[in-house]
Amino acid sequence: MGVRDLFRLDGRVVLITGGSRGLGLQMAEALGEMGCRLALTARKADELDAAREHLEALGVEVLTLAADLQQSTEIPAMVEQVMTHYGQIDILVNNAGATWGAPAEDYPDAAWHKVMNLNVNAPFFLSREVGRRSMIPRQQGKIINIASVAGLKGTAPGVHTIAYNTSKAALINFTRTLAAEWGRYNINVNALCPGFFPSKLSAGLLEQVQDAVIARAPLHRIGGEEDLKGSVVFLASEASRHITGQYLAVDGGSSIV
Repeated sequence: MGVRDLFRLDGRVVLITGGSRGLGLQMAEALGEMGCRLALTARKADELDAAREHLEALGVEVLTLAADLQQSTEIPAMVEQVMTHYGQIDILVNNAGATWGAPAEDYPDAAWHKVMNLNVNAPFFLSREVGRRSMIPRQQGKIINIASVAGLKGTAPGVHTIAYNTSKAALINFTRTLAAEWGRYNINVNALCPGFFPSKLSAGLLEQVQDAVIARAPLHRIGGEEDLKGSVVFLASEASRHITGQYLAVDGGSSIV
């Protein structure tokens, strides 16, 4: 197999959570450009409609599904819709996430549960469903969990994101553990750990710390619109077929200093 063939994704079906905007939409653009057929899920139907129009204008086949992944009971029906439409799911990108800022001693119960439900519980329940329905029976699949460099360390002074950091650390070890269990089914499970990228999720915090992040990072920049695309294509393709249970930091080097 030639190197170009290792990266080919023509006809593969990819389900991306939180795929209507931000990093999810960037990854959808990349995987669509590489020939994938897309299924995007998010809570807001209007944002999904806009994403579908944008991607279809680029010549990408797109199915959109409005669902609240904090409600685990919605997951089986959502996966059933994708299976009915496409017949299979080759790649799952667990991207949807939430954060909440508050000091640990004042952290609201509801906020903690919201972050954990979306950032930890949803990837497990969705991976389990997709595994059962498509990947394990077909003995192949790629699961890509979008964690964060926040899962590799604590927080800077004045930053209060204990639930987010905890959830992303959990997602990294979930990646390792699922990879260990599902390797026998020829399923690769890996994680991407973005640093700071402009997005609705990071906007408030980025206003406070952007200059410091840029100054500290070896590449002296934050993430841009193209900076996650190559990494997700690599982990979705056969080019990464001998890699599983790993995380890749995409952060301009900020996690190494």
